[in-house]
Formats: sequence, structure tokens, C-alpha cells
Amino acid sequence: MQTGEGFRIERRAFLQAVAILLGLMLAAGLLTKLAPAGAFDRVIKDGRETVIPGSYHEIARPHYPAWRWLTAPVEVLWGSDAAMVITIIIFLTMIGGAFAVLQRGGILQSVVAGIVKRFGGRKYALLLAVSFFFMAAGALFGIFEEVVPLAPIMVALSWSLGWDSLVGLGMSVMAVNLGFSAAITNPFTIGVAQRIAGLPLFSGSLFRIPVFLTVYATFAVFLVRYAKRIEKAPEQSPVFNEDKGARERFSPETDESVGERPGFRAAVAWFCGAVGLTLLMLAMTPFIPALADVAFPLVGLLFVIGGAGAGRLSGMPWRGVWRAFGGGAKDVAPAILLILMAASVKHIVSTGGIMDTLLFKASGLLTDAGPFGAAVFVYAAALAMEFFISSGSAKAFLVIPVLMPLAELLGVTRQVTVQAYCFGDGFANLIYPTSPTLLICLGLTVVSYPKWLRWSLKFWLYLIPVTLALLAVGVAVRLGPF
Repeated sequence: MQTGEGFRIERRAFLQAVAILLGLMLAAGLLTKLAPAGAFDRVIKDGRETVIPGSYHEIARPHYPAWRWLTAPVEVLWGSDAAMVITIIIFLTMIGGAFAVLQRGGILQSVVAGIVKRFGGRKYALLLAVSFFFMAAGALFGIFEEVVPLAPIMVALSWSLGWDSLVGLGMSVMAVNLGFSAAITNPFTIGVAQRIAGLPLFSGSLFRIPVFLTVYATFAVFLVRYAKRIEKAPEQSPVFNEDKGARERFSPETDESVGERPGFRAAVAWFCGAVGLTLLMLAMTPFIPALADVAFPLVGLLFVIGGAGAGRLSGMPWRGVWRAFGGGAKDVAPAILLILMAASVKHIVSTGGIMDTLLFKASGLLTDAGPFGAAVFVYAAALAMEFFISSGSAKAFLVIPVLMPLAELLGVTRQVTVQAYCFGDGFANLIYPTSPTLLICLGLTVVSYPKWLRWSLKFWLYLIPVTLALLAVGVAVRLGPF
């Protein structure tokens, strides 16, 4: 029987992440002292708060002493983002505990072994198909954070196929992130941004389909080339040592003996059923607004039910199930501090009264740009704001009303502005250390933030020129209808 209890955050990786986030917190705090405080006027439109372009004005600097920069990770628990932060922490704990039960009971190993047995001879076709599935989920339905629980399964699958954790994260969360950005009908970015811009809902899809396919092809080339290199020389993997220890705890060789236990087939079927229900719920989310509001905690609940039920059916006593669950939750607990520190960067900037100032100063640079330069600037502005605001829809209500009129004056169509915004909103979701989704993913695996950053930035060298070329095409053809 498997004795390891889930994925653990390496101490060195944890300390590196703490140091990076602490530096960002101090930098944000200093910025509140150097930049003038200011605000845009806002109105409530269609039930959502929207910025009024041209309404920026300076305000009195809030009293925000420096010592509170260090207490910001605690203050976020009762700030404006408290509900989101608490939900993310609970979600992380639930997922970490559920996977520890699955791993302790051998269910996770058996599921992965079954996939390898069926598709092992066509593993690169499997890699491309899985990546396409996750990308399509993001591009069509706006699914992103909800697929995080599937990342450890993909990492385990990657190990069994002779690759590393980076390939597993690449074919799952990175793929869904790319689809979220190269969106076709993503309701949370395309839908919201087009609504603010006054465009027909999901118009421009005939342009966005080739955009999606181009980004997918670029990603497929990058991921397959990397996987083949790691398969030939595993020691070249940046996470070779971390993977080595995790593979030993995973122990896929025990699958056959574990599978002979009474009730084990029922345990695997129960867990696969929970995953199936999760995917069905995620597919329905864009069409049922009430479901969208609770999708994140429901995914966590389904995985707890799937993990605990499968563990019990596999022969584990309830006491063993909850002991494994507690051990898994304990293993990912350090990620909670990282999430609080990441959320505190935005909290510091907002409390210091300079969030709107940063957007206003950025928009002032747009006036001297040509049409293509203006489109690129919208792309860059969305990338910059992503550092502080990870929510695509919330950022759209802040950025689009301010930048769209300026871009339109410089000859950029509203449709191109929306496309540039969507590129900037999504592609940085798994780059910045202020992204809770990224921190959850790394917390559930053995990959440290510095190693993830070095690996993923290599793909950015491919991605940025491709997306800039796609924006240039949109500007050249005056992508519309307007």
C-alpha cells in the first residue's frame, strides 16, 4: 500500500516564494508613498461598477503606516477580497486532503496506470489530445481555476509516461490558461469585455478560431519538443531531483497488487464518477449563472466526496481516511501563507489609494501611439494590471472603459481592443507570483516558483511574437464589426 500522503511543498521552494512575495509587498508599500493617490468616478451600470473615462482626480493620501504593509496578509481576511481569499484557502485544503486519501489508498495510481495501459503506445497523441481538451475548456467556457484539482493527476500521468512534473502542469493548467486567453467564447473575458464595449456578444469568433488554433499549435510544438528531450535525458529536467522523491512516494508499481483488493474497482469507479460530475458541472457553468457563483467550492466538495468515498471503498477505515485527509491538508498548508501574501500586494496598493493612479498614468502613454502601438499598449496595460487584479471580469470593468476611447481615437477598432485585452488578461495568470491559481498548482506539486518561472518564460519567447503578429493582423483588417 502507498504510504506517502500527497504532495509536499519543499522547504527551499517555500522560502524562495516567501522572499519574492515579501519583496513585492515592500515594493507596493513604497509605491503608495511615492505615487499620488487618485481615483476615477464610477457608476453602476447593469448591476456592475464601471469606471467613467476622463474622471480621474487626485485625492488626499490615505493614512497608511508602513508597519501595516507587513500585516496586510492578515488584513486581507476581512478586506474587499476576503470572500475570495477564504474560498481559495478552503479549496486548497480540501483538494490537498482529497488527493492524500487517493494516493494513500492507491486509487490515484490505479487510475493513472489504467490510462497508461490504454494509451501508453500513443503517448504523444495523448499529450496533444489532453492539451487540446484543456485549452478548449478555457477557450469556450472560461474554465480555469476549477481544473486545478486535475493537475496532480496529470503530473502523475506525466511521470508514468516518462516525463516530468512540468509536462504534467503544461498539458493541464497551462493549457487551460492559454485557452482562457486565446478565447473563442469565454464569457468571463470575451463576454464581459464585449458587453462593456457595446459589441455583439461573441462577435469576431471567425477571427478568434484561427487565433486559438495558432496558439495551440505554438504550444504543442513547445511542449512536445520539451517532453521528447526529457524522455531521452531525464536528468536535464529542472525538477529532476524533486520528481525523483515524489515518484518514490507515488509508487505506481504497487497498482496491480492494490487493484486485487475487494472493493477496489468500486473505489476507482466512484472517484472517476466524481471527476465526471465535476467536468459536467464545469461544462454547464457558463449557461447557469447561479452555478457559476458556487462552481469553485463545489469542485472542492466533489473531490472531497470522491476522494473520501473512494478511500473507504478501497478498504481504508474511516479513521484512516480522515487521518490521510488531515495529513494532505497539512502538507499544503504552507501555500496558505503564500496565497495571503500574494493577495496582500493588491490590498496594499488599493489601501494606499494608488490603484486608479497606476491605470491613469498608464493611459497617458497611449496618446502618442499609432493604431498597432495602441493595440500593443492595451495588451501591455492588461498584463500590468493582471499583477494586481487576477479576475478577468473585474479587470475588464476597470481597464476597458478607460483605454477603449483612447484606442478608438487612434484608429483601433473596439473588437481589436477587446482581443488585446483578452491576451493581456490571461497569458500572465500562470506567471505572476501574485496569482492564487499558480500558488495552488505549485502547492499541489513539487515544482518551485523560480523553476516554474524559468521554464514557462521560455514558452513566452514563442508566445509573445505570435500574439503580436495576430494583433497586427486584427489591426490591418480592422477587425469588427466596429
